[in-house]
Amino acid sequence: MDRIRWRSRRGLLELDLMLEKFMARWLDRLSPEELESYKDLLFLPDNDLLDMANGITDHPDERLQAILQKIRDC
Repeated sequence: MDRIRWRSRRGLLELDLMLEKFMARWLDRLSPEELESYKDLLFLPDNDLLDMANGITDHPDERLQAILQKIRDC
């Protein structure tokens, strides 16, 4: 989990704050599939991930939508 927490630290303050809230609320409760989806999101560029987290765009992979929605709800 430490590696995931480290990778969740991003270059954009707004994205950092969103991911911190998400991790505080959900990280320990994610299923293995959800955790893999979250890890996949962390490979996205900061600006793309921020747009997705803000609901401006969606990721074309439907399996990532549930994690994006949890991030948005935080």
